[in-house]
Amino acid sequence: MQETDIEEAAERSDDLPEADEVYDPDESVPLTDLFDGDFVRERTRFESFDEMVAASPSDAETADDLGTVRHGEWDDFVAEATDFADGEELVMAARDDWVAKKLDLA
Repeated sequence: MQETDIEEAAERSDDLPEADEVYDPDESVPLTDLFDGDFVRERTRFESFDEMVAASPSDAETADDLGTVRHGEWDDFVAEATDFADGEELVMAARDDWVAKKLDLA
């Protein structure tokens, strides 16, 4: 799903659930849920987000270690290894994909 497709899909849907039915704001979404296998395989050259993090130019080995990757280093890696220009674009697309799946729009 492309970044703008979620808005178009939502406009076509007549029965969207309320936000509290699909997401609890008091609970965090694990990175591996946000960057699920389907999203990672479709939009990167990796099979999983853990594999992607481990391949980055850092000592990080899993999504849990992502905080150890320097921001500029991660952006450069994302631009090289994914369909996205930088880390922010990757995160926004993953968020849209996750929301679309929660709303049964994807």
